[in-house]
Amino acid sequence: MSTSPAPAGRTRAEVWIVLGLSLGQSAVYALISLVAQLTRGPLRDSTATLNGSQSDRQWLDLTLQLVGIAFALVPVALALYLLSLDRDQPGSLRRLGLDGSRPGRDVAWGALLALGIGLPGLGLYAAGRALGVTAHVVPVPDTTFWWTIPVLVLAALQNAALEEIVAVGYLMTRLRELRWGPWVVLLASAGLRGAYHLYQGFGQAAGNFAMGLVFGYWFQRTGRVLPLVIAHTLLDVVTFVGYALLADKLGLR
Repeated sequence: MSTSPAPAGRTRAEVWIVLGLSLGQSAVYALISLVAQLTRGPLRDSTATLNGSQSDRQWLDLTLQLVGIAFALVPVALALYLLSLDRDQPGSLRRLGLDGSRPGRDVAWGALLALGIGLPGLGLYAAGRALGVTAHVVPVPDTTFWWTIPVLVLAALQNAALEEIVAVGYLMTRLRELRWGPWVVLLASAGLRGAYHLYQGFGQAAGNFAMGLVFGYWFQRTGRVLPLVIAHTLLDVVTFVGYALLADKLGLR
C-alpha cells in the first residue's frame, strides 16, 4: 500500500533536529569561536587544534577520545534511521549509495576525488595563512602515544561519515523532498560545510565550501555517498597521520 510523503512541516522539523544535534550545532560553535578569535587578535596568530588531548592521563585520554568518536556517530545513525522510515523507498544505505554494491569503482572515485581536492586544499591553506585569514591548524595533540595513530584513523572515519552522510546524503535528500531547487540544495549543503569550519578561519571555510560544491554535485549526479566518505577519510588520514609522523621533522610544531 502506497503512502503520501511526510508533511513538509514535519520534514523541516526533522531536518532542524538532526542538524541541531550534529553539524548545525558545530556551525554555531564555529561562528562563536571565530568571533572570539577575531576579538582577541589577528587570525594569523590563532591556532585551531582538531584532535586535541582530552586528559593528561593516558588511559582517560584514550577513553574520552573513543567515547567522543562513538557519540559523534549517533547523528549518522539517526539520519539513516529516519530515511529508512520512508515508505516506498529503498533502504537508507542503498538510497544514499552506501550499499557497497560497487566497491572497486567507489574506491577508485574516492581516491580521485581526494587527490583532486587535497592538492588545491594545501595551496589554499598556504594562501590563507599568507593572507592572514586562516588560523594555524594543528590536526594532532602535542603528546602522542602508541594508540594515537589508530585513534586518528578512527577520527578520520568518523569525520567522513558524519559530514558526508548528514551534510550531503541526508540533508540534500530532505531538501529535495521539500522541493528546493537543485542549485539551492547544493548551496545549502556547501554553505553548511563551510560554516562549521569557520573556527579555522575564513580561508578554510571558503575551501570547505568549495569542497562542498564538488561533493554535493557528485551526489546529485550519481546518488552515491560512499565515494565521498572514502575521499574524505583519505584526506583526513593523510592530514592527521602525516602531521603526526612528520611535524617534528618538518619543523611544523
